[in-house]
Amino acid sequence: MKASQFFVSTLKEAPADAEVVSHKLMMRAGLIKKLGAGIYNYMPMGLRVIRKVEAIVREEMNRAGAVECTMPVVQPAELWQETGRFEKMGPELLRIQDRHGRDFVIQPTSEEVVTDIARQELRSYKQLPKNLYQIQTKFRDERRPRFGLMRGREFIMKDAYSFDRDQAGAKVSYQMMAQAYRRIFDRFGLRYRAVAADSGAIGGDLSEEFQVIAATGEDAIVYCPASDYAANMEKAEALAPAGPRPAASQPQALTPTPGKSTCADVAALLGVPQATTVKSLVLATDQANESGEIVKSQVWLLLLRGDHDMNEVKVSKVPGLDAGFRFATLAEIDEHFGCKPGYLGPLGLKKPVNVVADREVAVMADWICGANQEDHHITGVNWGRDLPEPDLVADLRNVVAGDPSPDGRGELAIERGIEVGHVFYLGTKYSKAMNATFLGEDGKPAFFEMGCYGIGVTRLPAAAIEQNHDERGIIWPDAIAPFTVVLCPIGMDRSDEVKVAAEKLHAELQAAGVDVLLDDRGERPGAMFADWELIGVPHRVVLSDRGLKEGQVEYQHRRDTGATKVAVDEVFDYLKNRLKV
Repeated sequence: MKASQFFVSTLKEAPADAEVVSHKLMMRAGLIKKLGAGIYNYMPMGLRVIRKVEAIVREEMNRAGAVECTMPVVQPAELWQETGRFEKMGPELLRIQDRHGRDFVIQPTSEEVVTDIARQELRSYKQLPKNLYQIQTKFRDERRPRFGLMRGREFIMKDAYSFDRDQAGAKVSYQMMAQAYRRIFDRFGLRYRAVAADSGAIGGDLSEEFQVIAATGEDAIVYCPASDYAANMEKAEALAPAGPRPAASQPQALTPTPGKSTCADVAALLGVPQATTVKSLVLATDQANESGEIVKSQVWLLLLRGDHDMNEVKVSKVPGLDAGFRFATLAEIDEHFGCKPGYLGPLGLKKPVNVVADREVAVMADWICGANQEDHHITGVNWGRDLPEPDLVADLRNVVAGDPSPDGRGELAIERGIEVGHVFYLGTKYSKAMNATFLGEDGKPAFFEMGCYGIGVTRLPAAAIEQNHDERGIIWPDAIAPFTVVLCPIGMDRSDEVKVAAEKLHAELQAAGVDVLLDDRGERPGAMFADWELIGVPHRVVLSDRGLKEGQVEYQHRRDTGATKVAVDEVFDYLKNRLKV
């Protein structure tokens, strides 16, 4: 390919609304062009990256035995109404009507459609297992689209769905996909972690996220440097402290804390570690009648160490809170505690509440909490002596760096990541909702056991850039670069020797299957080099009159600080060796 035949369009400055590095660089490098909020044109340079991502995904999905299909972007609402998601999904689901007033959705995912295919086509256990996948446009009406392709409204995703006769078969299908994903991400050439993820309402442990490691990532990834343990923050378990609870050594005392309503401020005022304080979080659960009217509410008090944060996913698994909870209203708080937030605690309540203590708090002694009296806290609080044991003890908090690893093999560390893939065991959630059955070996109908597996095809290039860039621009891994090699001839329009040598090397590399671009635009060297450093082509060869007279060209990898001189008659083999062609 020659640059004069291609579409190269770079900018010196990023648009004002570009916030993160990937968004800025993709716009400046001419990979994408904004059409509307969260909607982008994939320009020729960017589309080459996307197609390379798709090719790797497609090859590994086929290798794993999945079968490609394509499902419509516009889907009948009836299918979504069968599962209840037409109503439950909320405003992110874009609902439309045709000229006849019939309801449709713009697909954000395709569980309903693929389940409909299965219930029509897969009638016997003899046809199982099956895995159908597509690489298709999706749309989610994000309230605040931002960060370019990281959180756009229209995007391309690879979504796959497995169908099995029983749980054992579904687990085999899941593991096949989990291994296929590892091969896919290995081939992308990115640093990533496969982390255990929460399975939500479905339960079980079969859920993994694939996170590209990047300092700008939205997600916190928990891992143990001394073992293979890795999980996202929602899933990572905070172990109970070892050893028995210490004995009380301080008297209980009402202590003035004027204007100090946070644990950090109270600890600073009293000159004690924040880890000796306990924060109170008040939740409520509602019980409704058949018409949806709330007939009864219960108030819950959650106690966490003052320097720890509540993990809502873990809280949603606590018995009694697992059917749904909300934060209590000010009126409910006043009714039960007689005090405003900031000074709440478990002693001296006006009305009883359900007390749930985090594992850490359950073994604390001589701790500090709110006194249910404005501008006051209680010091020297102890279980058993000053208040009853908690109604429940549970893991309620986010882990922190230095916590013991759940596998017992070291301490936890935390880094940032960008989720680009997810494998998930669905069970019979969709097959039961849509009455999707097959005839089992016993001749009786049974519900399909399903799994779903997604990769953010257009999100992945943005994640790759967040991980691989410098002050000059993008640094693509070879596997997904728009071009693997760029030839930069200096003065090609003025020197026959440079023109002949450049075109000869270009032809040789093309014949060898190398994805090479010859920059024949006649740009000045500084502008030409700046373009390709911005775009991020990983391998560059510079040809010049002076170099050719010395029998040399200059090779430089995008990460190199300087060029390497290579003999003209050896550069083809040198590149093949670098590229492992």
